[in-house]
Amino acid sequence: MRSAEVQVAKLDHAEEEALLHSRSLLSDAVSHILHDRLTLLALGILITFTLIGIIAPPIIEGPLGIDVNRTNVVARFKQPGVDGFVLGADHLGRDQLVRLIYGGRISLAIAYASSLGIILIGVSLGLISGFYGGIVDDIIMWIINTLSAIPALFILLVASAIWEPSPEVLVFILAMLGWFGTCRLVRGEVLSIRERDFVLAAKALGATNRRLVMAHIAPNVFSIVIVTGSIIAGNLILLESGLSYLGVGVQPPTPTWGNMLTDSRNYFATGVHLVLWPGVLIVITVLCFYLIGDGLRDALDPHRRH
Repeated sequence: MRSAEVQVAKLDHAEEEALLHSRSLLSDAVSHILHDRLTLLALGILITFTLIGIIAPPIIEGPLGIDVNRTNVVARFKQPGVDGFVLGADHLGRDQLVRLIYGGRISLAIAYASSLGIILIGVSLGLISGFYGGIVDDIIMWIINTLSAIPALFILLVASAIWEPSPEVLVFILAMLGWFGTCRLVRGEVLSIRERDFVLAAKALGATNRRLVMAHIAPNVFSIVIVTGSIIAGNLILLESGLSYLGVGVQPPTPTWGNMLTDSRNYFATGVHLVLWPGVLIVITVLCFYLIGDGLRDALDPHRRH
């Protein structure tokens, strides 16, 4: 009887081990994230901010009939909760809550669009550079080293003098100047992956270069790209705020969290709420991006599966 129980226990343990080893990296990552409360909280906050930025502006402009740039001199520096201003009013009497919603939409759009452009350019060139090597790798690395030697702030100042610093122009410039690190990271991974046995086996079986890159190498770089993308998006939120402080970001009256925080620094004594809320939203958003990146790093690391 005792031996039968031991055999059943061994069978149950073997089944558990087989089930564990049969799970894919993606399913294991999803399971890890679903049990990571901090990552889920950060993801929920970020999704909420994004949905508010998408859904709220049409409602504000349509049924409510509120103009984000409508001024009201009488309501200057109204405190939160006074005369219907939930988060107060700024130095021109504009509703702070409405401007924060619009500013969040533009700030998040800049972060998402710029990080997407950075990932697309960096991953594409990194795959090409790392896989083909030789003169192709030399040319791409020469371009990266040359452009990296030019101060990004100088390029931004020149661009702001030529074009008006609109959200579209800022997205284009940030994408063009931000892909160097991603390209280097992907290139280094590809240089390692292309020499592994499964790639050499696929090549020996007659797989084309395109299939080798898209089916065997790119999926193994995907996890690093996802983690890097979330961190880049958080950095871009901070960068947009810094550019607004230097006067080369999105120009008023178009609101972003960065230029709202910059404009409010002159009114700290009379309207502290003007400084508080944009700063709090920037901190929370950037922290959420970093927490998501940290959670994805843990979830997509195969060494942490057990």
